[in-house]
Amino acid sequence: MLQKLIDQLSKLLSLLMVAALALMVVLVFTNVVLRYAFNSGLTLSEELSRWLFVWMTFLGAFVGLHDKGHLGTDTLIAKLPVAGKKVCFLLAHVLMLFCAWLIFRGSWDQVVINYETTSPVMEVSMAWFYASGVVFSVLAGLILSHDLFKLLAGRLSEGELIGVRESDDMPHGDPHP
Repeated sequence: MLQKLIDQLSKLLSLLMVAALALMVVLVFTNVVLRYAFNSGLTLSEELSRWLFVWMTFLGAFVGLHDKGHLGTDTLIAKLPVAGKKVCFLLAHVLMLFCAWLIFRGSWDQVVINYETTSPVMEVSMAWFYASGVVFSVLAGLILSHDLFKLLAGRLSEGELIGVRESDDMPHGDPHP
């Protein structure tokens, strides 16, 4: 059930990222046209685009974590026995949970510090800007904790113990025919 919720959340956030990217394109393009053609511009464009980019980065990191799409190497892990793969999986996830905690703590501190500070153009609390790190770290912690639970419950296959997935961009077959 939790996996289904995480999958749905990942799809929803992917759609939000598409909408944010589309809005960024419209804002920046409109601003460029207004500046060059009419010698004016949208003051909101630069600041909102920057905010959307930061949110897209953190949401994209969550989606990448969900899809196991982050960079990694599996040369050593693939050669280990199952017990070794499990130990490496456990260590890697504990370290990633620690990193998520650090991001959460730092982002939360920034949310608290900047709660009453407003952005120069939109005049919105800067806490919303830094909340992107909080949202990412909580969601990443959810995925990582769920993966650890599946490991400890014995519900991970040997293939799932290797956190690297083949890229569609990689050439297949013999590179020197």
